Order: sequence, then C-alpha cells, then structure tokens
Amino acid sequence: MRVLMLAQSYAPIVGGIEHMVEDMSAELAKRGHDVAVATLRQPGSEPEGTAAVAVHALGSTVHDIPGLKLDEERHHAPPAPDLRTVLELRRVLQSHRPDVIHAHDWLIHSYLPLNRRSSAALLLSMHDYGLTCATKRYMHQGAVCSGPGNVKCTRCAWDDYGSAAKGLIAAVGTRTSENRIRRHVDVFLPVSRSVRDVCQLRPRDVHRVIPNFVNGQPEPLDDDPSLERLPKQPFILYFGDVSAQKGVDNLIAAYRELDSPPPLVLVGRRFAGQIEDTAGAVALGPMPHHFVLEAVRRSLFTIAPSIWPDPFPVVALETAAAGKPIIASRIGGLQDSVADGESGILVPPGDRAALAGAMRRLLKDDELRSRMGIAAAERQATLFTPDTVVPQYEEAYELALERRRARLQSRG
Repeated sequence: MRVLMLAQSYAPIVGGIEHMVEDMSAELAKRGHDVAVATLRQPGSEPEGTAAVAVHALGSTVHDIPGLKLDEERHHAPPAPDLRTVLELRRVLQSHRPDVIHAHDWLIHSYLPLNRRSSAALLLSMHDYGLTCATKRYMHQGAVCSGPGNVKCTRCAWDDYGSAAKGLIAAVGTRTSENRIRRHVDVFLPVSRSVRDVCQLRPRDVHRVIPNFVNGQPEPLDDDPSLERLPKQPFILYFGDVSAQKGVDNLIAAYRELDSPPPLVLVGRRFAGQIEDTAGAVALGPMPHHFVLEAVRRSLFTIAPSIWPDPFPVVALETAAAGKPIIASRIGGLQDSVADGESGILVPPGDRAALAGAMRRLLKDDELRSRMGIAAAERQATLFTPDTVVPQYEEAYELALERRRARLQSRG
C-alpha cells in the first residue's frame, strides 16, 4: 500500500507527534508499505528522510506574510488551506500516487482542496483537540474548557498565541473548518477515548481509537558524560515541559510536603515554578531522548501530574517500558495508558494531597514499586508495541479505502 503522511513538522524537529509519525512511518515501511512524508519546510533545517521513508518539504505562503509575527523557530500549519502548500502538495501527490493519505495535524487543511475527487482514502490521526479547539489543548483560563463558543474561543486563542491576528486566524479557521473536515475524512483515529469524547465524534464520524506505542525497554546507557548530572542516589523523575499546565506547580508543592524525600529530577523545557527554592528538586532543562530514557530506567518511579486532558502522553508508555510505575493524573489519555493500582497510581488532577500521598505510598513500599513496575512492563508489551498497534492502522486503512470507494461510486 502506498501511504503519504501529512505532518506539519518532522525530524530533526523534536516533539511527541513528530516522534510518533517517524516511528509509525518506519514501522509501516518494515511491513512492506511504500511510505512517504509531506511536511512543512522549517527554519534552519531540512526534514530528514531515510532509505525506507522519503520526505517532501513543502513551502508556506502564510509564513511569508510580513508583520504577521509567526513563530520564527518552527512553522505551523494554519487551520485553513495555504496556497503555496496546496500547490506543492499537489506535486507530491502526482509523484507518489498514494492509496492512503494519513494526516496528523492542521496540515490536512491544505490537502482538503485536493481531496474531493481523489481515490486516495483520507484518515486523520487526532493527537490533540485541534478539530474543535483553536489552541488544541481544550483549556480555558487555567481549567478544562466547558465547550467552544465564538467570542470565548477567539479571546482564548488571542491570549494563547499572543497576537490578535494569530488568535483570530486560529479561532475562525477552527470553527469554520470543523464540518468540512468531518465531511471529507473517511476514518478518524483519535489516540484516546478522551480525544474521541471531547471532539464529540458522532456515529457518522467513522473512527477507531488507536493508541500511541513505544518500541520496548531501552538499553542501559552508561557511557554518556551528561549522565553525571543525575543524582547518584535513587530519585523521583518528572519529564516533559516544566509548566503549570503539566501540573509541575502542584508537583513541587506536594514534594515539599514529604519528609526527607529522595531527589526530584525534572527534565524538560522550563516554563514555571520556583524550583530552585525547593530543597532536593533538580531541574536539568531539555535533554536528548536517550538521556531521558536512561533517567527513567534509573528512577524509582515517574510522575505525570497534568491538570490538562493530555491526549495520550508517551511518558506513561516509556515509563512502563522501563519497568517502572507511574503516578499520573486521572485525566485525558493517561486513563487509557495507566491501569490504576496495577501499573501505577491515578490521582485527581490538581489534588496536591493525593499526589503527596501517592508518592509516600510508593516511597515506603519497595515491593509495591517492583510489582507495579513488572505489571507496567507486561501491559506495555501487550498493548502498546508496534506489533500490536501498527496492524490496527492497517485495518483502519482498509476500512478507509472501502469508504472511499463507496463514496466515489455514489457520485457516479
């Protein structure tokens, strides 16, 4: 099968969606599919293809508009067709001739003008809430959003994107394009039940919930000098963006309530929190992925204290693959990836006392940590590996092709 992935950014850009698209493309290629990726050209770098997966860089008109003040470090697809992207994507379609178009983000908008008479099936992996939410996070004024509204969404997007122009483009584009996407997509692929429910996929929106995956237990890494930054004694680990939305403020406050705890190591981009004022807490900043995996392997357990409905954070899977338990918020996709009381502990989001209590419980019970770590690794190896997840994509491709053929026949 000839598959074309659409993703607004790709390696060497680092991010959860980028990593998943790269791994998914490689796994499909291993299984005999002809896979290519179409992605936006990014400032200062060219996307990196391989012998198995060709990558096509696309230009963008919107990023050439003077005075719009878009992100200078990373180009993002707008929630509307971009003329230059549409034209360059058409050339990619003519050369690759895909059977399946597998979109992953707002780059789908630049494909829709080309879709109507195409025989290629169209699928949309929903890694976030971008179908209905202009900021993609479904948060409003620091809390989970109660639902979209024209004025509400525009103000929220304005605040989030830091500019009236960008906020208006995002809000209006999202609200006006939602029904068009629902009409064009053959099969939706939300990564979790949370994404399915928040985006209100209806019976006529044919969909399959397909989770993220990781490639298994990381190999021990001992020869990287940067590992000297990790504590020599056992430690608790948080990895991801160090932000209030990710619950780091609550984590720091809960950690302060513990008596003589082991070090708390935080790895990720720094946004919030008075970490330096917390004895025992160490913020290392962004680190390479191999460092993060080794830190997980050396940790006692990890923590994912999100207060937003994180769609399906890979941190839980990477923790499980390393045979470690996790303490996570009972919100978003974490409810799909963590079996409460079995592979980890789920706590109410933002509940500082419950978070501190869960940490105490794991710190004082070595046997419980070991039992949960073993269960987590077994669950990950059963549910969240390429061998279990990639065939679900192949089945979805077949379903989408059936639906596309039926649509074309109905049009005569």
